[in-house]
Amino acid sequence: MSLCLHLAQRGIAATVLEAALEVKELGVGITLLPHAMREFAALGLEDRIRNVGIENRESRFFNRWGQLIYAEPRGRFAGSPYPEFGIHRGKLHRLLYEAVIERCGAPSVLTNRQCVAVEQNEREVIVALTETSTGAQLPPLRADIAVACDGISSTVRRQFYPDEKLAFAGINTWRGVTVREPILDGRTYLRVGSIETGKMVIYPILDNADGEGRQLVNWMAEIRQQNAAMNDWNRNGNLADFYDIYKDWRFDWLDVAGLIASAQQVLEYPMVDKDPVGRWTFGRVTLMGDAAHPMYPRGSNGAAQAVIDARVLADLLARGERPTEALRLYEAARLAPTATLVQANRRFPPDYINIRVDELTGGKPFNSIDEVISQEELRRISEDYKQIAGFSVDALNA
Repeated sequence: MSLCLHLAQRGIAATVLEAALEVKELGVGITLLPHAMREFAALGLEDRIRNVGIENRESRFFNRWGQLIYAEPRGRFAGSPYPEFGIHRGKLHRLLYEAVIERCGAPSVLTNRQCVAVEQNEREVIVALTETSTGAQLPPLRADIAVACDGISSTVRRQFYPDEKLAFAGINTWRGVTVREPILDGRTYLRVGSIETGKMVIYPILDNADGEGRQLVNWMAEIRQQNAAMNDWNRNGNLADFYDIYKDWRFDWLDVAGLIASAQQVLEYPMVDKDPVGRWTFGRVTLMGDAAHPMYPRGSNGAAQAVIDARVLADLLARGERPTEALRLYEAARLAPTATLVQANRRFPPDYINIRVDELTGGKPFNSIDEVISQEELRRISEDYKQIAGFSVDALNA
């Protein structure tokens, strides 16, 4: 949807092929980091996002005992020219879809279309399609180029990398949403614990969700376990599979166990990515987003990098050069930075702060965090990741 909007802004027509039968508000929460908001602001969507999301003021890191490790301002409160928002994924998809229909017309989005293969010649690319609901073969769609935005299980990527496997390192996650009173100031992104003994990521995504002032709060539970079987993202999560890890997590500022037990919905996902590849572009076909650089869903960088991909490719196509040359230049600009981020999310993710403190304390409570590690060192860990990911305040202001 972002690519379609960027192309329309530059006078380039595109058709979006969507496998789902209809666009629905599905899923749980997502954080739109400042470099993602830079792209959405360029599309004139910041106000729409603000109307259905929550702007983060601060990020806080706690150990599994509820002790504060580190806190820092976020988005505009940190001096960035762009805000940071928590939002329901389904509402984000909905507002992007509505913007595409407004600006490009309904025929620009074709639902119930499953891409099964792409072919090409010197003049065009041919996309083979089936109807999702029936499996019936449909007439192929012909175009100048095809951009595969079809996610970590991309059909198009599999065509070029048929033997590729998901990389799973024994980390499973469960995600949910709970209606409750605001936590702290109701504008804080929280990371609690670490993946070795249990980690929670918690942030609000909707104000006044019940008409009585309570918020819709998104949370993700995450743990690494030896010989763990990979979660199945096609089914709902089961509290019995992970609740015991958090049943005693009750702090004076938050009852984590209660937050989980009161969830309106729980979904399960494996923490997976794929090793970076050396090529995305094959003639008139290229990969984008999770189809190009699937990464661990840590810090919401998968979404941010996808919308950056969209703007970079749209800019290159707008130059008027041959489309195949634009695809080649897009790959040259985006492949290396995203590969670096895939590796960073594996080894030194945003919650490395929590991991490092757990290492230093043996997972036990501390008397004072300053006796364990300095605030300067924690700030350096945080800033190093922002530099790699491209959303440091200096980079955004530049």
